[in-house]
Amino acid sequence: MRTVTLANVGKRDADAAGAEGPVQFSVDRNSPVPLYFQLSQQLEAAIEDGRLAPGSLLGNEIELAGRLGLSRPTVRQAIQSLVDKGLLVRRRGIGTQVVHSQVKRPLELSSLYDDLEAAGQKPATRVLLNTTTAADAEVAAALGLAEGTEVALVERLRLTHGEPVAHLRNHLPVGLLKLETADLEETGLYRLMRAAGITLHSARQAVGARAASAEEAARLDEPEGAPLLTMERTTFDDTGRAVEFGSHVYRATRYAFEFQLLVRP
Repeated sequence: MRTVTLANVGKRDADAAGAEGPVQFSVDRNSPVPLYFQLSQQLEAAIEDGRLAPGSLLGNEIELAGRLGLSRPTVRQAIQSLVDKGLLVRRRGIGTQVVHSQVKRPLELSSLYDDLEAAGQKPATRVLLNTTTAADAEVAAALGLAEGTEVALVERLRLTHGEPVAHLRNHLPVGLLKLETADLEETGLYRLMRAAGITLHSARQAVGARAASAEEAARLDEPEGAPLLTMERTTFDDTGRAVEFGSHVYRATRYAFEFQLLVRP
């Protein structure tokens, strides 16, 4: 087992200190786990727990390889695996830089705003639409209303650290609660619903994926055709009334759903 403290990893420049002080990495040559994977897992953990903050620079591959006693191809493979996950980016003239950790969202009845806050991501919201519209067949069926019934429509772009993470589109029954644009920009929709006395009880949800259209790519700062995660959710209150139908799109490079699977007895 070889442990190395890299005092210049986690810096915004080559000589600065890490967000939480020097970052330690260790590799075990006797382990059956490939060396590149050991390093990539430790780098990923340091990014996820904030020891390597967004904007931090890693030493160059030659320097890291020398300090860890690894070959340059091994270090390159470890770094590339995190570039592929969207956690690191190679910038010409700058080097390898930490971007933002991927938000891993458990499948439970929670809001994106709360999940981002819990992950230390400092969420921000840009309201694109706050209006009413006639419910189409899909929205009417989800909310248990007649087609053509007037419903509230809210479209928002959710951001973290100034970068878009998701495009959120929600339909709600008119009169359910007062939806002020300023409030929607300050906090999450579910918080506003709870503050209005609505008890969220359960939801029906479907998760999927698709390639980004030109419009979605421009909105989410992704290349056209990039993979996107999709989620549709109908939320019910404690009386069984449908109170919200959401249709959301997430950047797959910045967002993931986590499942816990149990063996049926």
